Order: sequence, then C-alpha cells, then structure tokens
Amino acid sequence: MDIKNNISLRKYNTFGIDVAAAHFTAFSSVEELNESLEWSKKHLPETDSLLILGGGSNILPVNNINGLVIKNEIAGIEKTAEDDDSVLIKAGAGVNWHQFVLYCLQNNYAGVENLALIPGCVGASPMQNIGAYGVELKDVFHSLEAFHLKEKNSVIFHNADCGFGYRESVFKNKHKGEFVITSVTFRLKKIPDFKINYGAIKEELQKMNITSLNIQSIAEAVMNIRRSKLPDPAVIGNAGSFFKNPLISKEHFLKLKNSFPGMPGYELKNEFKIAAGWLIEQCGWKGYRQGDAGCHDKQALVLVNYANAKGSEIIELSNKITESVKVKFEIELETEVNII
Repeated sequence: MDIKNNISLRKYNTFGIDVAAAHFTAFSSVEELNESLEWSKKHLPETDSLLILGGGSNILPVNNINGLVIKNEIAGIEKTAEDDDSVLIKAGAGVNWHQFVLYCLQNNYAGVENLALIPGCVGASPMQNIGAYGVELKDVFHSLEAFHLKEKNSVIFHNADCGFGYRESVFKNKHKGEFVITSVTFRLKKIPDFKINYGAIKEELQKMNITSLNIQSIAEAVMNIRRSKLPDPAVIGNAGSFFKNPLISKEHFLKLKNSFPGMPGYELKNEFKIAAGWLIEQCGWKGYRQGDAGCHDKQALVLVNYANAKGSEIIELSNKITESVKVKFEIELETEVNII
C-alpha cells in the first residue's frame, strides 16, 4: 500500500477542478481496500472524510479532502456463465466503462452498444444506473459485489436489491457511503435486440450508409453523435450531463406545451420526460461563460471548466440556471453530478 500526501485531484476528476487530498492511495483488490481502510482507522481521526474514487467522471469537487481518497483500480473482465441466448460477463469495478463496451462489441455480446463512450468506470455504472439512447444499465444488469465499509464483508446485490430508477440506485440514497462496489456482472445477449428509435441514431445510421444493422454500427453511430455534441474532458473539463432530464405530470406537460409548442417531451406511463438541455437553452444559457465556468455552446446540459474554474463557481452557475428554469417553466432541475 502506497500512501501519498497532499496530492492534487485535478487529473482524477474530468471537470479538472484543482482540489487537494491530504492522503491518497489506490487499490486493485478487496484485500488492498481493507488495508487502506485499516490505515485510515489507525492514522486519521474519525472526523476526517473518506472518498472512494472511480473514474471521477460524475463528480464536482468543491473543497479539499482532509482525509483519505482511495482510487478503485480493480481490473479484469471474464465470462462466468452462458446459455443458448446469453452470457454473464463479470468486470472489475475499476475497468474503464468504454473499454468494457469495446470488449463486448469485439465478442458480439449485445446490450451495451447504446452506452458506448459514456465516461467513467464499471463500478459507477450501477450507482448511477447510467443510460443513453433508450437503454439503461438496469436492462443488462445481473448482479454486483460490494464491500461493506463498516462490517468489512462482501455482499451480493441482484437487480431487485438495487432500487434502480432514473439515474438512481440504493447506492445514492439508502446505502450511500456504506459500500464500495468491487465488481459488476452483466447479462448480455447473443442475439441482439436493436434499439435505434431514440434520439438521432436512425438518422446517423443513414448518414453512415449502414445497410446491414449490427451492434458495432449502432455503437459507432452513438459515438459519432456523442462526439458531435459533447466536449472531450481531455480538452474542456466537464462531467457530461450536469442535470437530470426532469419528469413532470401529463397535466403540467400539456400546460407548458400550450405556451411552448416546440417543447420536446417523451411520454413514460403517466409522466413526461423533458429534455433539460432544451429548457436551459430556452433560458438563454447555452454558450454562456463567466470566467472559466460556462455552459457548453453545443449542449446546454453540459457545464464546463474552460481552464481554472473552481468547483464553487460551477455550483454558482448551476444554481442560477436552476432558478431561471424554475421561474420560466415551474420545473425544478436536479443535478446528475455528485458534488463533493
């Protein structure tokens, strides 16, 4: 175990926010994780914070971390079972998500092609119930293994145990801060069920002159769309979608639609999902910049750090955006990014 002191976390979060960790280490196994926790218990007061870090793609650091930051680097991808229709693939929580998608594409395992190019690690995927272009993590999720930080034992969670919702799971509410996800097992299909009706996938496939549909072409279309809309964190600091797309009642939707005929909405049972980016753009924030904090000029849903913005400056901007959307549309935006 290698404990480093006074380490900048700038390169460990895709927003590129320069905050410091008093102590920093990484683990590649449950045993190493436990060693790090024991070190923390022995050397640091209980009041000091503990942060488990994955890919850093869905966090906005605001303050320095006085305690210990532990980076999850558990690797490995393996097939654990299969039948005529599907396979179970287990991946370490520290595996890069897009690399996992590429592994599935190379082996013709279907189900995650619509989730290509989402930043972050495998371990964060069930926490957020990540989703894109008509597919959510819960659609391909089989189980996960998580280490209980206090009881020091591993627990298996199946789909029904995770409380999956829209960008939601028990790991963000009921069990927040209690577990560290160490591996995730996915059930993927040998015969694909193509999902191409969401967003601009069909249009992009036509541009690509695809005549014989497969999961590889769908993934390529998704990557083309994402690259055209979303800034590369290596170039401009960001954490992807900063806000969730809000769900509103049918009555509220029809009322707004009467005042704003161009407002897009997707019906889900008795609710409508509204594009948060559209709401933000209508309030005039798209392309806005104050100092190094801004709202991306191609996708209003993405807040960015152009160079040296502070986490507090990003929050200040997000609060202004939230308030303006609430005033104009009577809709309360919720952040998708975890503020730490």
